Amino acid sequence: MKLSEDGKMRCFGGDPGKAFYADYHDNEWGIPKHDDQFLYEMLILEGAQAGLSWETILRKREGYREAFHGFDPVKVAAMTDEDLQERLQNPAIVRNKLKVFAARKNAIAFLKIQEEFGSFDAYLWAYVDGEQQINHWEKFEDVPASTDISEALSKDLKKRGMTFVGPTIMYAYMQSVGLVNDHLLGCCKRTES
Repeated sequence: MKLSEDGKMRCFGGDPGKAFYADYHDNEWGIPKHDDQFLYEMLILEGAQAGLSWETILRKREGYREAFHGFDPVKVAAMTDEDLQERLQNPAIVRNKLKVFAARKNAIAFLKIQEEFGSFDAYLWAYVDGEQQINHWEKFEDVPASTDISEALSKDLKKRGMTFVGPTIMYAYMQSVGLVNDHLLGCCKRTES
């Protein structure tokens, strides 16, 4: 945890010149989200992050929005192989073929989940009985890379045909969409809420 230039203690995002990261920390990470399109966006971005830093993905977020129709899962599910191959030439996104093609594959599975459960939100939040899990970590070393819930979610999503949804990616996803609140004790987001 670090004291930022604005005098706030943050889990991350406090480095000079990284206001976009502080904004993500303050206004997205750990805050419960229920909009299906946003949930799909974060699913794709978290999968794209595998093996890279989250900062790298946040810097490419707008490129992803443009390349993948504003993260509209219906439009992404309808993308052709040619459309996806074209995206592999786009330096505004991570040009990994498996990750790019996963956006469509995951959109197709996402739409099936919406159909079955009424919304992806209903499906996802059932894993925590509709209630955000609030943890009380003092330092990031205490935060687990995965949990029983992220493992169960990962297993089910894989069974439904998704890729880049391993247990560690799913725990990061749970943090990013607010199923869990892992803001460290002493973080400004803990003292503000």
